[in-house]
Amino acid sequence: MSTQLLDLDIVTGPVVVVSYAVAGALLVYLLVRPGGWRWIRTLAITLLASLLGGTAIVLLLERGLNLFGGPIGAPARVWGVVAIMAIAVALVNLWRSRWWRKALAGLGVVAFALAATVGINAAFGINPTLGAFLHISTEKPITLATPKPQQKPPAGPLYETWKPPANMPASEVGSQVIPGVISGFNARPAGIYLPPAARVKNAPALPLMILMMGQPGDPNPTFVQQVLDKFAAKHQGLAPIVVVADQLGNPNDDTLCLDTAKYGKVETYITQDVMNWAHKNLNVIQDPAYTTVAGYSNGGVCSIYFAAKYPTLFHNVIDISGEEYQGTGNPKLALREVFGGNQVAYNEVKPLTILGRNTYPETTAIFTAGANDPLYTEESRKVEAGAKAAGMKSTLVSVPGAGHGADALLGGLEAGFNVLYPVLGLQAK
Repeated sequence: MSTQLLDLDIVTGPVVVVSYAVAGALLVYLLVRPGGWRWIRTLAITLLASLLGGTAIVLLLERGLNLFGGPIGAPARVWGVVAIMAIAVALVNLWRSRWWRKALAGLGVVAFALAATVGINAAFGINPTLGAFLHISTEKPITLATPKPQQKPPAGPLYETWKPPANMPASEVGSQVIPGVISGFNARPAGIYLPPAARVKNAPALPLMILMMGQPGDPNPTFVQQVLDKFAAKHQGLAPIVVVADQLGNPNDDTLCLDTAKYGKVETYITQDVMNWAHKNLNVIQDPAYTTVAGYSNGGVCSIYFAAKYPTLFHNVIDISGEEYQGTGNPKLALREVFGGNQVAYNEVKPLTILGRNTYPETTAIFTAGANDPLYTEESRKVEAGAKAAGMKSTLVSVPGAGHGADALLGGLEAGFNVLYPVLGLQAK
């Protein structure tokens, strides 16, 4: 599949408009049919039955079977129900109709399912391209400058000593393979974000962020680029260097960010392989005070888990729409398959358990969730309270108008950097 095809915009581009237009035109044709009151009665019964049945199916999949690992939000629910209703209309058009109506009804089933898929994907916004939707990365390998050895903390805040050149370059994103030298974990290539200040001659050592995305998801650096480019523009090109690490391997696996027999040594991969690689290959300040672990959704719970367990590595954490503990989407499955039914062992790795046993006077923590995402808002509130009780300098932010998609991710990153920029010496306190 060509890169051009994989880079197709499936959130705001022509693909969306065309899929909606085709589905809409077919639906109008299938709704309008000769037959008088008999067809109107059949259509009314079909629409009512499919509305009730579609609502029941969507709620069963979402809440009863927890197929999606949490709430999917009102827009996705509406798309699901409308698609079922449209498909039902197409199916009743197969009876007592001419061959061309049957053919268009069959085409309609495909078109309605496709339009709903596009609509649901657009509502979340996490997979902006066809490649992202198919979990095929089109990020090019990024060229890295040789870092200076053992970058110690600067004598003062970077914003005071940094003088940007007149020809400041733009930021750059790309990918790099981070091998599982110690862990043996088979991760996908990591996304890398280099801010403008990292791309100049004699660049200063910058803060480091390890970012993890949701599940299913990809180590895509473009979201953090959107946010940090705005901060860099206001702060003379200064921003953290970001490694968007892969904690999943397979986008369909919830690895729980742990070392397990089932999924491999993910915890070792992030805390040793990724960190060692970053210190060796990136011009970053090698000090926990300037190191942040962050994550969205599945990556969010991973971030607070690592921050709680490894305070000698990370003094800063941004938990965006994160779960209360690993595997909350299906805790019974995690308990059985990962912990062999040992509830005590499962409880031991939960962030609130670890936070309850330690104190973190040097850690700054930001927890965010979309204002329209009640489940993750409540889970964020619980974990933030535990972090505050453990001595972390914690902040809880509700992202206005956001659900559990790209709006929550972008808003959460912005809220997190608003707090961390002064902490990392990138702007005045």
